[in-house]
Amino acid sequence: MSLSNINNHLKRMKINSIKLALLSILTLSSCSDSFLDTVPTDTYNEENFWKTEAHVVSAINGCYAVTRGYKDYKLNLDNISPNSYNQSGQIQLAEGKHDAGNDDWFNSIWKLNYQGVGRVNNLLANIEPVNMDAALKKRITGEALFLRALFYFDLANYFGGVPLILDGPSLEEQGKLPRNKQSEVLSQILTDLTNAAAALPVSYSGADKGRATRGAALALKARVLLHESRWAEAAQSAKEVMQLNYSLFADYRQLFMIANEGNPEVIFDVQFAAPDYVHGWNLTLDLQLNVAPLPDLVNSYLMKDGLPSDTSPLFNAAKPYENRDPRLLKTIAMPGYQFKGVTVSDTKYYSTGFGYKKYTTYEDDTKYASDVTNSALNFIVLRYADVLLMYAEAQNEAVGAEASVYEALNKIRKRAGMPDVTPGLSKDDLRKVIRLERRIELAGEGLYYDDIRRWKTAEVVMNTKAYNSKGTVIQTRSFNRDRDYLWPLHSIVIEQNPALEQNPGYSK
Repeated sequence: MSLSNINNHLKRMKINSIKLALLSILTLSSCSDSFLDTVPTDTYNEENFWKTEAHVVSAINGCYAVTRGYKDYKLNLDNISPNSYNQSGQIQLAEGKHDAGNDDWFNSIWKLNYQGVGRVNNLLANIEPVNMDAALKKRITGEALFLRALFYFDLANYFGGVPLILDGPSLEEQGKLPRNKQSEVLSQILTDLTNAAAALPVSYSGADKGRATRGAALALKARVLLHESRWAEAAQSAKEVMQLNYSLFADYRQLFMIANEGNPEVIFDVQFAAPDYVHGWNLTLDLQLNVAPLPDLVNSYLMKDGLPSDTSPLFNAAKPYENRDPRLLKTIAMPGYQFKGVTVSDTKYYSTGFGYKKYTTYEDDTKYASDVTNSALNFIVLRYADVLLMYAEAQNEAVGAEASVYEALNKIRKRAGMPDVTPGLSKDDLRKVIRLERRIELAGEGLYYDDIRRWKTAEVVMNTKAYNSKGTVIQTRSFNRDRDYLWPLHSIVIEQNPALEQNPGYSK
């Protein structure tokens, strides 16, 4: 069943399962009356739902549906990094003024991921007795394990230790659980991903394209291991992905367009489909209602000769963005350059002076009669270029600047239209190259914030002022190294479950 048909299928099934939807409102506490009022009660209940293969397929589709909530926060993560700025959101966090109660972001991300955990656990608790095709049962179990790992990784990454729930939902028992150690949660994530990789196919055909694959499980495993600085293991997991059937899409800009969704570079993406499942990234990105690129990012792009602007003979102060890495104009809308069929004016992007092209559906050379408000462009969670970069970083840290590290980096450079990395670099110098390459290649994809946290450089790069393109200070940023590498548990979460201890440096 196609993920794009989730809505119609769920409507037909009219699922009523408090367990299936458990943790839609779960902050590890009791459920609210308003939630119960929104659940249909006229067809299915726990006594008659888990009977057929169609029920199980519907349930796993419901697990995937939770990932569409990523539209509300994944891109915004760049706003708390040197890449981007948001004048209406993430302000408290970027300025270091956040606490346990003044930003509902912490609460909504906690709830969203536990909603996913609850749906997955309910499926895993009920799938075994269902009379259905054995191969399909194995595959769906693998999909569920991958998704549980995906949800738990966000929780562990941002909050540290969280309650580790693996059984079918029980609000009475699970709503009072204390936090597990972060290491315990990460261990379970890796176990789930190992088991998922063993159960999942390498690829799908037809309507099942978009579901979790073996490559997705291995790529997420590499990401988790990278965050844990388990370099050799991370490199091995990434290498296993590199031995599968993925490749870099030829055109970096077109990689992020609807016409090319599901191309060989995409390992796992969140599925959207018009008219039922859309988002407003066209509006929020192009009208500066959300993520706006900062000059710090723009100026970090190398020149076409592979040198920084302050040492390259190609740099012209009168035309500072000429002869840059081609990914600059494929990622960011720049004043004086074409986008949406017109030349971008100096006043178009009032927030910082620059706008993101990436994750809009607008072309450079096409005029639009009106803005396309809603978009069904998928959000890419894992792609092959990231795997190559993860391999390069992990292998460099584990072994040093060997040939395979250069090979992985140069594949990305070649696709970008940039020269190969200078050979003969030391491990430390190559580390700098890899980190910059990650920033440029993955700009605007919500990953740089995680990178500066795991590199422990956030305390340096986020204790500074943010400027617009005219050199005006638009924000004073702050990052407390003794507190801000983790987020606070929202005060509502702790109020609903007093067994949860707050993270260090935050009051309840």
